[in-house]
Amino acid sequence: QVQLVESGGGLVQAGGSLRLSCAASGRTSMGWFRQAPGKEREFVAAISRTGVTTYYADSVKGRFTISRDNAKNTAYLQMNSLKPEDTAVYYCTADSLLRVLSRRLEDYDSWGQGTQVTVSS
Repeated sequence: QVQLVESGGGLVQAGGSLRLSCAASGRTSMGWFRQAPGKEREFVAAISRTGVTTYYADSVKGRFTISRDNAKNTAYLQMNSLKPEDTAVYYCTADSLLRVLSRRLEDYDSWGQGTQVTVSS
């Protein structure tokens, strides 16, 4: 497995921006999921090991951008035009088995501790 350390998150007003960071102990495909109270964990975005390929959930497409700095083994999630419905705990994830980039939760075997993002209306 890969060790992941998240940072960022916090409280922001609707329409505002936040950036999440996730430092990994190795170079793997990485992603972000989120979980709101009473809801299942859902896919947000993913990026391949090279950074060439990215996937987004339809709910965040055009507002969120995932990127990575391979020199630092760090992935970022830039979140713009935030909405109250984006409120959730955000989890960084990685696939240490180097499989094809995926949107499926079960394809990721390493998880960060989670960071709270709260968007007020």
